[in-house]
Amino acid sequence: MDVSTEFFAGYHGDQLALHTMGPEDARPLVLVHGLFSTAYINWVKYGHAEKLVQAGFRLFMPDLRAHGQSSAPHDPASYPEDVLVKDLLLLIEHLGLTDYDLGGFSLGSRTSVRGVLQGLSPRRLILGGMGLEGLSGWLGRSRFFIDVIDRFGTIKHGDPAYLAQQFMKAQKVDQVAARLLLGSVDDTPASALAAIAQPVLVVCGDIDQDNGSALKLAEALPNARYVEVPGTHMGSVTQKEMGAAMVEFLTQE
Repeated sequence: MDVSTEFFAGYHGDQLALHTMGPEDARPLVLVHGLFSTAYINWVKYGHAEKLVQAGFRLFMPDLRAHGQSSAPHDPASYPEDVLVKDLLLLIEHLGLTDYDLGGFSLGSRTSVRGVLQGLSPRRLILGGMGLEGLSGWLGRSRFFIDVIDRFGTIKHGDPAYLAQQFMKAQKVDQVAARLLLGSVDDTPASALAAIAQPVLVVCGDIDQDNGSALKLAEALPNARYVEVPGTHMGSVTQKEMGAAMVEFLTQE
């Protein structure tokens, strides 16, 4: 299926890439990818986007700032607190969406949660690769990736940081921009989740504990279901079961 790409102005006027798939008259679905990935890798490459388009959706898939085809500024002014949420709010405004669904994977899930808490009102919400502790404990995750940046190119096979280094190499991550972005992400306390009233799908790999317990996250949300798919954190998003779970959730009566 064809993917069209345009650019819109995010926070600070930074140009961010937006990839679109599906008929113009189909139901809008905004999908936000994970850290150091891209819209193409998380949503298109492994067939999830095609499944969702075939199920009746028009997909809007941004590349986060400092990722993919989006700008990766080195100006600290481009990375205030919650800048990814600011970008998401601007995207929804740019598209003029009022009736839509929203989903994310990993950092995209964190961003989507905080977007809803700051006023977004999707009909349904998908949180992939995210656990309860991952929302409230960003500092530990951030330290891990900052360590990868600090030791980039020297990390050997067998080191817990090796796979992250190799993934960042493959994605040609801008290390200066990445470090600035890591410092802009905010935590979400578990107590805040009670304000998320819409139906939520929490979908996570069966051996993915990178962001804590997905089951506990589902239990902390007022109206959530938990679906387990095969895989680790990086592997689960490549599995066909991930896309199937998303389609089933979004098309249920």
